[in-house]
Amino acid sequence: MPHVRAARLADLDPLTLFALLRLRVDVFVVEQACAYPELDEVDTDPRTEHLWVDVDGEPVATLRTFVDAAGTHHLGRVATATAHRGRGYASALVEEALRRTGSRAVHIGAQTYLERWYERFGFRRSGTDYLEDGIPHLPMVRDGDAAG
Repeated sequence: MPHVRAARLADLDPLTLFALLRLRVDVFVVEQACAYPELDEVDTDPRTEHLWVDVDGEPVATLRTFVDAAGTHHLGRVATATAHRGRGYASALVEEALRRTGSRAVHIGAQTYLERWYERFGFRRSGTDYLEDGIPHLPMVRDGDAAG
């Protein structure tokens, strides 16, 4: 089982922050050919947690958890470097994020091709498909009682 690290933005050292953001841009902007503002104010919210797995000191998988203005918990920006996929890193990150969230409901905007993958963690479809930056997504939720 990979070791998952977690920190708020203010607690990240500059090189780790750069590596996490570079990984997200590499996956979401470059690999998926989707020009959009990958960096947003959610990253800087003091309640946002950045989780990652590193290999030899280099982050190779990441996600973030955050609470929106209405108090709803979210999980997003799940990304794994191409060379490190299929090793369970993203699963370890999701499991740790859900453990840290506890018994609260958690919402995600999942890319549609990952619907079955997220169902493994107790998420279920909670609405109709939609396009986000030209990529098909669907809303999903993991009810608070799914945590325990």
